[in-house]
Amino acid sequence: MKNIRQFQIHTVRWRSTATAHSPHVSAGSPEDLEVTNEFTTAKYYSQVPGPTPWPIIGNTWRMLPVIGPYQISDLANVSYILYKQYGKIAKLGNLVGRPDLLFVYDADEIEKVYRQEGDTPFRPSMPCLVKYKSQVRGQFFGKLPGVVGVHGEPWREFRTKVQKPVLQPQTVKKYIQPIEEVSDYFIKRMQEMKNENSEMPADFDNEIHKWALECIGRVALDARLGCLRSDLPKNSEPQKIINAAKYALRNVALLELKYPFWRYLPSTLWKKYVSNMDYFIEICMKYIDDAMLRLKNKSQSVNENELSLVERILANESDPKTAYILALDLILVGIDTISMAVCSMLYQIATRPEEQEKIHQEILKILPNKDDKLDASKLEKMVYLKAFIKEVLRMYSTVIGNGRTLQKDMVICGYRIPKGIQLVFPTIVTGNMEEYVTDSKQFKPERWLKQSSDYIHPFASLPYGHGPRMCLGRRFADLEMQVFLAKLIRSHKLEYLHKPLDYKVTFMYAPDGELKFKMTERPTP
Repeated sequence: MKNIRQFQIHTVRWRSTATAHSPHVSAGSPEDLEVTNEFTTAKYYSQVPGPTPWPIIGNTWRMLPVIGPYQISDLANVSYILYKQYGKIAKLGNLVGRPDLLFVYDADEIEKVYRQEGDTPFRPSMPCLVKYKSQVRGQFFGKLPGVVGVHGEPWREFRTKVQKPVLQPQTVKKYIQPIEEVSDYFIKRMQEMKNENSEMPADFDNEIHKWALECIGRVALDARLGCLRSDLPKNSEPQKIINAAKYALRNVALLELKYPFWRYLPSTLWKKYVSNMDYFIEICMKYIDDAMLRLKNKSQSVNENELSLVERILANESDPKTAYILALDLILVGIDTISMAVCSMLYQIATRPEEQEKIHQEILKILPNKDDKLDASKLEKMVYLKAFIKEVLRMYSTVIGNGRTLQKDMVICGYRIPKGIQLVFPTIVTGNMEEYVTDSKQFKPERWLKQSSDYIHPFASLPYGHGPRMCLGRRFADLEMQVFLAKLIRSHKLEYLHKPLDYKVTFMYAPDGELKFKMTERPTP
């Protein structure tokens, strides 16, 4: 009787949810009956396959040191393991202090979830940041605490205020020159960094972080932060911003999966997380305040092309807090995300000489002279470079997966999935599945060119996500990568002459090891 009662409750809930979200569906219509039949024939959520939990500590033990088989630094491989063991849907349930994680490896089902989400999809990202913004520093962030770690109506309202200047293609193109200036300077610094073997230093990834922060500062604040100075001390404020942002992001997985006990008691890791976030905000606010002061002192007739993102927001927004919080979100998430993506791009270019030469030849035609400057029309012609970037993000997706917290009951892969479950869409796996990508194991940038006949499921490889919660800074991320790679490969050959590197997860998925690239200046044609 209990199972029958549960079945009736689920069916009623499913019918009402379907009707509420489908204005063209009326009770008793064929569409309504079809949805109801799908639900009644589906298997119970308890039948979804997955690792068996232990008493009391559930499956959290699998993430713990020594006894746990799942390593936080190898979450990409964990995603593959779950797929190989359990198929296109796998449940990692009974996790201490958090909802179940449901891994979905079916691109058609992923598309179905995305297609049915409304204007305020719930992305299960960084609950520790949610707590920090809403509770620890709730007074500072207020009712509209940004787009990162924020959900529901506050997220939608904030994004509506800022998305035009951040996403509008015509606006983004205006930042080509500032990003090119920063990249040209960084390439000169790379030449200075070379050792006697013409190789980059062992900590070159940190130098890339400095370039990323300098780009963000130039775009968001219209400021040169001085990150690329050759005499920059290790305890400089730009370096402290990088360190604090990296710590805050790279400990998210530890806090959420390995040591979730901060939810109940303030653990040492949680205290360090809060301390780093506080320090990050304190230092960043100095630069943001300077940008605000510069705006007040600018003449009314200033050219729109000279406005930073923060200034564009302030031009249409009376509350300066909106601009403050947007800048903080862009800096916090942008530094490590873009840096690790560029590390991966450089490693793939350096270890794929044939593809590198194709990129070089393409750029040479567009920039025949070494000192030629970029513009939107020239970048548009770099189709192979863009295809190369897409292929790297497909095979070695910097973000190993996207996700959603279900806002209503759904049938996924033939199972009744209740509202509140956290879905994980492992793009690192689906982007490499043969049924969704032709010759998926082959690295072929050509597959992304218009003339290619290769099949790519549109929801198999989504490095920036999809829908309303797609990455807000994606256009700037693409622009920064394209500009830097174009200018670097135009005049330099890149090689990696050491033992091949494995990829691992910090916050992002990237090569693990010293990026000692050999950088050789190309002869002038």
